Amino acid sequence: MTNLRQAWIIVRSDFNGDRLKLLWSLLWALLFMGYMGGLTSMIIQDTLGNGDGKFLADIMFMTVIPMLGFTFSRRTMKYLTEDSYTRMLAYMRTLPIPAAVILCKRKLHAVFSIGLNGVVFFGLIYAISSNLRHELPFPDYLAFTLTWMGLALVISGLYIFIELLASGRAYFFYVLLFTVIYIGTALLTWLAGGNLILFTVSCSREWGLLSPLMWGTLILGTLSVQLFSAWTIHRLKSRDLV
Repeated sequence: MTNLRQAWIIVRSDFNGDRLKLLWSLLWALLFMGYMGGLTSMIIQDTLGNGDGKFLADIMFMTVIPMLGFTFSRRTMKYLTEDSYTRMLAYMRTLPIPAAVILCKRKLHAVFSIGLNGVVFFGLIYAISSNLRHELPFPDYLAFTLTWMGLALVISGLYIFIELLASGRAYFFYVLLFTVIYIGTALLTWLAGGNLILFTVSCSREWGLLSPLMWGTLILGTLSVQLFSAWTIHRLKSRDLV
């Protein structure tokens, strides 16, 4: 509880100290996730309407969902050229701030980002796609949304681990590698005659907020964040930040 309180103080001071940074993050989230949500909604409209674009719909979700945990800040944008995460860790270590507090701060950022980006992305999809509203009443759509947010949590746990333990260039390489894996998963599902979006829609329509798929991804997401956090704290003690 002490780590959470200290992490929350740091997060609050970051935003209170630079309101422009907060406005910048909100603006980028609205613009980027708004664009992706609008584009995805049109693809889903066709997928549910006449069956077109099933593969493309899966690709869109499998590439956008991992981004829900991203905070659109200067540090995120500069991670490749300036190795900003390593520099942040080095600065925190000089204060000194315990590794557990640093990690808790990053988890808070991930939760806030998934919440904000998720509301914009999924909110626009539901607002624009009449076919999706026809298939899923709002409570069922909430189950659909939480299912994919659970997957975002699963991936965020892994990304936080790499983000805090690797250089900017290595992190960039891993993100590209994982993106290829996501697209490959969508491709294999399509070749097998399946579709991730339609499967999720079906589960959400049948089970609603009792969907085992939804609760499964949320539980896995929570476990992923906690397990990778414990591993990250262990590895951070020996990481060279020079």
